[in-house]
Amino acid sequence: MLTCALVLAAALGIPAASKVPAADSARWERQARRVTIIRDDWGIAHVYGQSDADAVFGMEYAQAEDDFKRVEGNYIAALGRAAEAEGDSAIYRDLRMKLFIDPDSMKVLYRGSPVWLKKLMNAFADGLNFYLYRHPEVRPRVITRFEPWMALTFTEGSIGGDIERVSVPALAAFYGDSARRSPPRRGDGPPDEPDGSNGIAIAPALTRDHHALLWINPHTSFYFRSELQMVSNEGLDAYGSVTWGQFFVYQGFNRTAGWMHTSSGVDNIDEFLETVGKSNGRYHYRFGARELPVRTRTITVPFRTAAGMGRRTFTAYYTQHGPVVRKLEDRWVSVSLMQRPIAALIQSYRRTKAADYAAFLHILELHSNSSNNTVFADARGNIAYFHSDYIPRRDGRFDWAAPVDGSDPATSYRGLLSLQETPHLLNPASGWLYNANNWPWTVAGPGSLRREDFPPYVDTGVEETPRGQHALRVLTGARDWTMRSLAAAAFDSWLPAFGRLLPPLLAAYDLAPPADTLKVRLAKQIAALRAWDLRWSASSVATTLAVGWGESMLRRVTASAQAAHLSAQNYVVTRADPEDLLRALADVSDTLTAAFGTWEMPWGEVNRFQRIDDGIEPRFDDARPGIAVPFASGIWGSLAAFNSRAYPGTRRRYGTYGNSFLAAVEFGDSVRAIAVTAGGASGHADSPHFADQAERFVGGDLRPVYFYRAQLRGHTERAYHPGE
Repeated sequence: MLTCALVLAAALGIPAASKVPAADSARWERQARRVTIIRDDWGIAHVYGQSDADAVFGMEYAQAEDDFKRVEGNYIAALGRAAEAEGDSAIYRDLRMKLFIDPDSMKVLYRGSPVWLKKLMNAFADGLNFYLYRHPEVRPRVITRFEPWMALTFTEGSIGGDIERVSVPALAAFYGDSARRSPPRRGDGPPDEPDGSNGIAIAPALTRDHHALLWINPHTSFYFRSELQMVSNEGLDAYGSVTWGQFFVYQGFNRTAGWMHTSSGVDNIDEFLETVGKSNGRYHYRFGARELPVRTRTITVPFRTAAGMGRRTFTAYYTQHGPVVRKLEDRWVSVSLMQRPIAALIQSYRRTKAADYAAFLHILELHSNSSNNTVFADARGNIAYFHSDYIPRRDGRFDWAAPVDGSDPATSYRGLLSLQETPHLLNPASGWLYNANNWPWTVAGPGSLRREDFPPYVDTGVEETPRGQHALRVLTGARDWTMRSLAAAAFDSWLPAFGRLLPPLLAAYDLAPPADTLKVRLAKQIAALRAWDLRWSASSVATTLAVGWGESMLRRVTASAQAAHLSAQNYVVTRADPEDLLRALADVSDTLTAAFGTWEMPWGEVNRFQRIDDGIEPRFDDARPGIAVPFASGIWGSLAAFNSRAYPGTRRRYGTYGNSFLAAVEFGDSVRAIAVTAGGASGHADSPHFADQAERFVGGDLRPVYFYRAQLRGHTERAYHPGE
């Protein structure tokens, strides 16, 4: 069998296993024998190693087995090598990454990193390289050999890292190609799902069995992370959601503590207006009374062409604030964001071994979690909220939400806010706390953090979000919580946004003249919306109408809302033209009728989950089976989020983003959990675990988690060493 694989590899131009240095293959084989992977009856990998490095080696191998293309894809993006796979359309996306990620610098950091961390980075690369060695039929798009330092390029795990805040079109305009645009990430369609997730912690006083509970509910693209467990004889025992290719559990739990990250509204990425001049052929910029030299760096971006590999070379510019990324009128704009790869990787890994609140708090002293808030619970009964722990201390006289004058020394950072100066709450009197990608000022209901106690830049939220309103409603006053009731609350069907959005529409209808054409056409639609209880369900026609109408209105008012410095929803409520409100409903009715023959379509007939192939870019087909999804987008306040749209060639809407991994965890004398993953554990369409969790995912029916090895008895599909 191996001989056939080698022949195939040679035919495809893949490096044959025999070309791997003997010392490497021997080392990999030895380490593989120290690792056992147990696949449970859902195909989920439970990785056991003698050391932490062994567990890292095994979990990287297991992730590559499940979906190597997503593992490689994350590092193609992190290293700025997308154009080598996709062609010149990705050149400026790659340039953006390369402005911040320099392989030579990463290699220096790797060589100077702590010995224990270096062992983990070595194991990360070895596990992936051993997978490629054992699977010569797998043809990487770009990365044929992983290097340990690469782990430092992708250290946090968020779906959109800080660097992605930099505008690619603006970058292209500055560095020489104003016509080029990177392709959109999710295409045209409904308004973007808000970045973030739901995290809830319940104190023992409010639970039936007097144990702390934690709800873990990241909202990402559905297959952005895998579910697995990694265990070692050195105290590692973490379970949860792992971003493909990383070697730590990003959102999850261990024997005695759990953590759930939600995207933060913290303002910790700043733009600086640079006053730039040129003399003697060199650029300089003003800082106070001084003129400082603009630093330059040559960056080459390879890109694929039909004739082979082409190259674009750029001169990148840097000030003391960071790389120059765009121009605003006659001034250059540089950007400052967190660049602490070693600290970030240490913090991301070590928190998975934190046994309790005190240990978790100590790890936050590394100040390298830039984009996340965290909801926490432990077996001692503590529940806590932590805000992003990387927040530069700045002069409050400036508006840090806009570019500031980089020539003014008063705009210089003054270190970082301490944990005591950062929003943080332990064991609130309410007995619960939550975060739903909203501001932290309602995190625990009455007695929450006070906005006036913190600098304005710790959070950019200007109002409570619909999901925040929803969480407050389901948590306030509830008692006797269990894992199952917590999961049920997270699937509560209320859509609070429409409680504000629909009254202006109904008023516009009522005020229209009786003979108005739109009024006559929309009588039945308005009646359906008046009778609606604002709750999603698969059978609800009103949900279909409301979602379609709401999306149409947000698209119509977005530009005007931005100009008025209002959220789009607030603009609809306060300033939308009455005729526009009615016209949007008529347009949605016409669209539904054209697609289905009637506008009276139940939501579950329109809103579908489907996984039919294993491409990274999803493909959907109305003629193929799908599953009716009752819940809706989080922009309307649904805690269970499902962002969907129609695709070319489809009448129905299909989801790709929202709920992904869900878990309820109970911390008592032992840890108990239930969980479900979107689709299934495998990224291979021919695997029985490609979509075996789809029905549970759609129904909110979480399955038991086999956390302890003894629980795997009777639930083991396969046990093996990597490479077998």
